[in-house]
Amino acid sequence: MTDHRIGLTLYRLEAILEGDLDEMINALMNDEQAERLASLSDDSDE
Repeated sequence: MTDHRIGLTLYRLEAILEGDLDEMINALMNDEQAERLASLSDDSDE
């Protein structure tokens, strides 16, 4: 399974289909947090 937005590919399709989404969810949350922190940093530069 690949999420092209964050460049993550997991080779665990069977586990993902069974509902084991923790690794994907954590990666998405980390990416969102990094974007928010970067946004805060960009705002303080103005």
